[in-house]
Amino acid sequence: MSDHWFEPVADHLGTAYLRYSFTKGTRQEIDHLVPALGLEPGMRVLDVGCGPGRHAHALAQLGISVHGVDISHRFVEIARADAPAGATFERLDARSMPFDGEFDAVICLCQGAFGLMTADGHDDVVFTGIARALRPGGRLALSAFSSYFVARHWDGADFDAGTGVNHERTEIRDESGESIETSLWTGCYTPRELRLLCVANDLRVDSISSVEPGAYGSQAPTLDSAEFLLLATRRA
Repeated sequence: MSDHWFEPVADHLGTAYLRYSFTKGTRQEIDHLVPALGLEPGMRVLDVGCGPGRHAHALAQLGISVHGVDISHRFVEIARADAPAGATFERLDARSMPFDGEFDAVICLCQGAFGLMTADGHDDVVFTGIARALRPGGRLALSAFSSYFVARHWDGADFDAGTGVNHERTEIRDESGESIETSLWTGCYTPRELRLLCVANDLRVDSISSVEPGAYGSQAPTLDSAEFLLLATRRA
């Protein structure tokens, strides 16, 4: 039995997940995040909702020690296959992470655990676990889907303005091309909500920028970009 609605989706997708266009910008995203977070070889990074491990692999190739966690057994298996030295992975529910002050940085990108909850989900619990995993002075990079973008630009979106959750029915294909129709839920956010989460978890907001997959940068938040990128620091 699955612990989360995303598990059967990941089981069906398998390596076909990496065919989607939003996964093609890994190198640009890492090239932006490494200096933005002050990452150096030997540092320890936690990748929450690591999926098939694309960001973790890229960081490990730079000599950074990365531990990736994901709720999907299938994605963890893929991440472990041909993983570079310094990258480790485990199947773990982000709602019950045990880490406490262990990491120099945490990344949670592309709706990796945070933002994959239904209206009755636990994004706040995931965020608290992420903040707790950081050592004092540790850095966070977290992306969140924009409520503004969904409301303004997503034709046909089933967006609940009261909960900030978007529901989508879509077709996904596995490695062999077999398709199934499934539901996807995405928790959407404004910069103010991200700032309030940081305040509640003793994090200092360093920046919030508007980004697109494969186009991370420092552009100020707008109403028209699909995602926000939060950079924050755990207070001493």
